Amino acid sequence: MIPVYIVTGGAGFIGGNFVLGLMARGNVKVINLDSLTYAGNMDTLSPILENPNHVFVQGSIQDRALVNSLLDQHRPSAVINFAAESHVDRSIDSPGEFIQTNVVGTFELLEAFRRYHGAVPEKDRAALRFLHVSTDEVYGSLGAEGFFTEETPYAPNSPYSASKAGADHLVRAYHHTFGLPTLTTNCSNNYGPYQFPEKLIPLVIQKALTGEKLPVYGDGMQVRDWLYVEDHCRAILRVLEAGQVGEVYNIGGHNEMANLDVVKTICGLLDEMVPDSPHKPHESLISFVKDRPGHDRRYAIDAGKLQRELGWKPEETFKSGIRKTVRWYLDQREWVQRVTSGEYRGERLGLSNE
Repeated sequence: MIPVYIVTGGAGFIGGNFVLGLMARGNVKVINLDSLTYAGNMDTLSPILENPNHVFVQGSIQDRALVNSLLDQHRPSAVINFAAESHVDRSIDSPGEFIQTNVVGTFELLEAFRRYHGAVPEKDRAALRFLHVSTDEVYGSLGAEGFFTEETPYAPNSPYSASKAGADHLVRAYHHTFGLPTLTTNCSNNYGPYQFPEKLIPLVIQKALTGEKLPVYGDGMQVRDWLYVEDHCRAILRVLEAGQVGEVYNIGGHNEMANLDVVKTICGLLDEMVPDSPHKPHESLISFVKDRPGHDRRYAIDAGKLQRELGWKPEETFKSGIRKTVRWYLDQREWVQRVTSGEYRGERLGLSNE
């Protein structure tokens, strides 16, 4: 009997990459639950839509009855929760959506899993897992030195990170209170194929190609640890297979860079890869804009626990990963055009202090 996984948010950026990677391994069945909001789309899943071992279900993790029915019907050994509102700027403009999806949705999912866990025969219960995918932003902002570890106190500074922190605490509480076999991962900034073009890297690529200004918040010296999405997916699978129940694992790319340097790197690659561009040098398009409220200055992850205990480390450097990413977006302009909705037009959100 092949293993069955329920993956929530599996038509989004990280979840979609995870599902594609999982299906490529073979000998697995994936029930993919996604509500198909603006950042989730079926184009990402086109390589596996005809695969009988991939079952797509459009729906929300807030719909406990639906989740209950999927658990009862498919009897998975694991639930992997990627479903989330994830854009900091949007959380500043519309925080309520983030509370509903990230906090209430995680609660509903945990309740459904708790019922399912209790109904599974005791001999099969030890194999069950609930893996919750979270972010390093729950830890707040770092100074010029130091790294986030699994013991770093939570100090979220945006509605997005606060909603993810709330979800993380629920997952922890359901393990300690109800004995659920949970795992939590907190990752640094992801980039790579299939990322919706509102995030920094794909946004810069698309704007540069059309000769638009490249908006950089403040002085651009906000530092992030960049993690190639396929490395992240490999780490999640490793935690799912070998992680200790109840534990938290930080996933980082060991690639700290200031946002301005990221933008300049992309511009240099576009100068090289699109030699006939009328917008060269693309770096001349950089435009500094007002910083967003509560913008954390620096994130950096210590992923040593994951490496020591489970043997994972990233395969991509930022140099190799960003080159692959720019190449992918250049080759997939039709995908970008199809997934970009009318609601989102490439503006920088979250600038209001209201």
